[in-house]
Amino acid sequence: MTIKKDNLKFGFILGFFAPLLSITIYYIVKFYPHFSVRQFLNFLKSNPGQITALAVPCLVLNIALFTFYINSHLDRTAKGIFATTIVYAISTLVLKMVL
Repeated sequence: MTIKKDNLKFGFILGFFAPLLSITIYYIVKFYPHFSVRQFLNFLKSNPGQITALAVPCLVLNIALFTFYINSHLDRTAKGIFATTIVYAISTLVLKMVL
């Protein structure tokens, strides 16, 4: 089964795409009928506090995945998810400082 794969590369892929899924769901639920993607990005640029509101569910989703893989003793995949989570967290901090 693919979800039980113990591979660092697979962890990076999961850790990268899970937050993208979270961002997409956030956009659809809160902004889709009224805002285009460009307007959504401009909204985030003009409201840096919303970047945190967007980043938290992304990081929580990665933490949940990390916990699942640690508890399943699939440590290589968990390491990939953890590394990607750190990159997302640092990117969010840098983005908040720049905007």
